[in-house]
Amino acid sequence: MQQQDVEQLVEQVALKLGRGLSLEDLDGLLLAYSSNQSHADRVRVNFLLTKRVAVDVSAWQLSHGIATAVRPVVVPANEELGMLGRVCVPLLLRGFRVGYLWVQLEADEPNATSVLAQLPEVARELEQLSSLLLESNTAESEFRRRREQEFLAACKGESNAVAAVAGWKEVQGRGPWQLVTVLDADGWAEGSDPIASTLIHRSAALQATIGVDAALFSAGTETHSVVLFKESTGRADHAQVLVHYQLELAKRSGRPVHRIILGTSEGFARPRELADAYRQSRQAAQAAAVDPQLGELVDCRATGIYQLFASAGGGAGAWADAGSVYFRLLEDHDRSHELLPVLELFYDNDGSVQEVADKLHLHRSSIYNRLGRIRQLLGVDPLKGMVRLELHAALKARRWADRPRI
Repeated sequence: MQQQDVEQLVEQVALKLGRGLSLEDLDGLLLAYSSNQSHADRVRVNFLLTKRVAVDVSAWQLSHGIATAVRPVVVPANEELGMLGRVCVPLLLRGFRVGYLWVQLEADEPNATSVLAQLPEVARELEQLSSLLLESNTAESEFRRRREQEFLAACKGESNAVAAVAGWKEVQGRGPWQLVTVLDADGWAEGSDPIASTLIHRSAALQATIGVDAALFSAGTETHSVVLFKESTGRADHAQVLVHYQLELAKRSGRPVHRIILGTSEGFARPRELADAYRQSRQAAQAAAVDPQLGELVDCRATGIYQLFASAGGGAGAWADAGSVYFRLLEDHDRSHELLPVLELFYDNDGSVQEVADKLHLHRSSIYNRLGRIRQLLGVDPLKGMVRLELHAALKARRWADRPRI
């Protein structure tokens, strides 16, 4: 991005609208502003001096939904902050949020009708501005994009890519390593534009790993991100990336992000083991996505029977029918979804009726009653021997059938 080009575009838009403008990035940092400052309010003056949006001003702006907006948002005046009314124009390209253009209203202007009516006249300039900001994004640089593609190819086991990645300065001599798959548990399949989805994940991963010394490299795909870590026995770095990734993804996609999962591989000492590590971390993230009790930071060794399901393979329809006669019988009769959840929690909690009752907010007698109904329906004791093993495996197989396809 040429800063001069950005400043010229902002000035052109300001002249067409006849108003003072400021351009900021997603973190509230000043990128450019127009020369028209004759009616600048206190908030605008402070912003131009400090180059950053004040915390209280940011809170006021965010309270009006600018972070998720895809159309201009009117932010009313706030006398306490010394702020006149404004129109926030979210700048997006291919669904990727790149910044905000702010148009200040006049002190005697009753509403934003005039500004909103003028904005279509500068649509071409706003699109050019969005393109320039996108090009400035580090994740969008051609060099970075090529390296991420090479890294992902190495994760899939392509020998030439593995050899190339092994020679990178970020990797060479810095093993043993650990691979992490970062997955948005609820939004992995969203997005009609694969290019935009990929860029959002790439940018979120890049920003989330800044300042984390153990994170050596990151790459993004349409559905998830992959991060190469220096192996560590602690989880603090992973937790930091998880929190920052969630914030970055919400900021760049413009939608709420409720649950981010980090699936981690075993440690490995040779670059040619990248493919195995990727498979392990990906499967850990998939398991945690369908079985929330596994948590958000998930070691591949802690996913239990899901490791067996993954190694057994199967396409999109596999595991939807576990082949258990007892499970089918229970499922057919459990229209109100009262029996199967009790049974699964009972198995998962080592047969503790009290824990099951607490988690379902039921009385212990209700749990005993439902277990009795299951026993009567099946004609066998579901809590013993091979029947217990069969039903527990069938319950988990049904979950695995709904795993994210990443």
